[in-house]
Amino acid sequence: MEYLAIGASVVLPIGLILILIGSRSRNEPPSAARIAAVERKLDLIMKHLGVADQLPPQDPEVVQHLMQGQKIQAIKVYRERTGVGLREAKDEVERIARERGLEPR
Repeated sequence: MEYLAIGASVVLPIGLILILIGSRSRNEPPSAARIAAVERKLDLIMKHLGVADQLPPQDPEVVQHLMQGQKIQAIKVYRERTGVGLREAKDEVERIARERGLEPR
């Protein structure tokens, strides 16, 4: 009988803590990194299916850094805003620069 009481006094608080932790995680919004990962997967699916997507609007801060000759800073800002990898950000920033005539082709 004592073992049952000891077991209940240990299991019950742990169970309550786990329930509280679980309910909190369901109420939190998805993180930016998780959203970016889902967007990358969606982009791959769209590319595979041949579905065209509009180009994303150019971030004014990225363009401003490019106009000041700060390509690395422009890439950093682009990555922060979109969550893409380094290579994707570099390619996109270079595309933006070419469109605006801000770097040699």
